[in-house]
Amino acid sequence: MKGLKKTRRIQILALAFVALAGSTALIGYAMRDGINFFRAPAQVIAEPPEAGEVFRLGGLVEPGSLVRGQGETIRFNVTDGAEIVPVTFTGVLPDLFKEGQGMIGTGQMVGDTFEATEILAKHDESYMPKEVMEALKEQGVYHDPNEQSGS
Repeated sequence: MKGLKKTRRIQILALAFVALAGSTALIGYAMRDGINFFRAPAQVIAEPPEAGEVFRLGGLVEPGSLVRGQGETIRFNVTDGAEIVPVTFTGVLPDLFKEGQGMIGTGQMVGDTFEATEILAKHDESYMPKEVMEALKEQGVYHDPNEQSGS
């Protein structure tokens, strides 16, 4: 009787381990295309992404760079104060998208141009995506209006 309980316990533990390993593998497989790493323009220039790698590019839309082409294709530059990356996007831009404002685009590099498949813009007067704000602070371009100066 004791041997039967021990065998049953080992079987249950083995089955639980197999189920856990299988569910972990399925979650990893499902997320393989859903993880997009954020990069600032300076990071893209310093360490160019691999061909076909999908990532998020964020920064400020450079003033004077927005050009609307034929149809729905839009061209503009994104900067973090240190580097500039040209961007193309085909589609409808968010209502709050404009020059001098923060944005994050998802897409990939084709040559020296970032081809965005999705563009996100700030959603109110004070919001800027955390990743964009941190990248701009590193470059010394962004100063949070809510922070008090130490003088």
